[in-house]
Amino acid sequence: MASHGMSGSRSASVRPALVGIGMMLVAFNMRPALTTVGPLLEAIRATTGLSTAGAAFLNTLPVLCIGLACALGPVVIRRLGADRGVLLAVAVVALGSGLRGLGGLGPLFVGACVAAMGIGLAGVLLPGLVKRDFPSRVGLMTGLYTMVLCLGAAAGAGFSVPLAQSVDGWSPALGLWGVPALVATLAWLPFARATDPAERSVRRRPLWRDRLAWQVTGFMGLQSSLAYIMFGWLPVVLHDRGLSAVDAGLVSSLMGLGQAPAALLVPTLAARVRDQRLFVAGLLALAVGALLALAVGPVGLVRPFGMLLGFAIGGLFGLGLTIIVLRARDAASTASLAAMSQSVGYTLAAFGPLGFGLAHDASGSWGASLGLFCAIAFGALLFGLGAGRDRKVGAP
Repeated sequence: MASHGMSGSRSASVRPALVGIGMMLVAFNMRPALTTVGPLLEAIRATTGLSTAGAAFLNTLPVLCIGLACALGPVVIRRLGADRGVLLAVAVVALGSGLRGLGGLGPLFVGACVAAMGIGLAGVLLPGLVKRDFPSRVGLMTGLYTMVLCLGAAAGAGFSVPLAQSVDGWSPALGLWGVPALVATLAWLPFARATDPAERSVRRRPLWRDRLAWQVTGFMGLQSSLAYIMFGWLPVVLHDRGLSAVDAGLVSSLMGLGQAPAALLVPTLAARVRDQRLFVAGLLALAVGALLALAVGPVGLVRPFGMLLGFAIGGLFGLGLTIIVLRARDAASTASLAAMSQSVGYTLAAFGPLGFGLAHDASGSWGASLGLFCAIAFGALLFGLGAGRDRKVGAP
């Protein structure tokens, strides 16, 4: 009996650790499909004739697809359960990433959108799993998987150009990012076999009339818009300042690396306090200041400024995910709030990269685009000051 009890205790302690590792592998693949295109954009345009407006749509459509997939999250949970839903999500990321390796604009656009659908679905499901499987370590686990997600973003931005040079083309380089997503799919497979029927039957209260839910949604969407603008356009902005494609990609990679410590630190600290408004204001101010320094400051300091921008972007994203978990009462309401805030939020976020590119196309300079970035940051501040208060969605 004692032996059986020890075995059960060991099993109970090992499974959360394995689930956590599986989450990290999934999280690593939630950004390369988005960050690998920016550093290769000039090469793509040179070989395909893609216009600036076309490049803006290439940066925008995947974000719209993320929003659409987020809206499907509750349906997937009811039909498959959260665990099998994550398996489906990361498998779709692998498929979309691989499609980009077929060559040409058609597979590039289709693959980017397919991968984005998987990214959106995983983004809705993971916060609920954190609330369910790690209720006493919400801040730490949110920080860990957000940090790994940021490292994936950095890897995508930093290795894209060298990989394209080694395989002689941007298309096979993009397609190879399907391999780590396939590895994550296989690693998650053991956790997708058993599904709890009770989990699928839980009725989740709609949050569309909840003011706090809309404040969380606005903050999540607008801070995400800042990140997606940088993922898609920072290499181009730096290239126009005279940096080579490799150096611009390196700064983008440093931005991704800068996200990692903030993505771990900010959620861990924010979860320990009741009110997160100081985090909102400080990180948004840092994001605006760092981008302006990159755009008009000394070229010799672009690397440290890129790290600072990454710290702000990573901290804001981790803070947004943490606020979703903290403002919800349980795993079911977390899933509902995650679905609403990310489906509407990412749809809203999609217009940031589009507007940033079109503003440059219309004015011929980056001044109007930078003004748009600052306006979006101010909007994120207004929503964040509401979302950061110590409240719960669905409260009477």
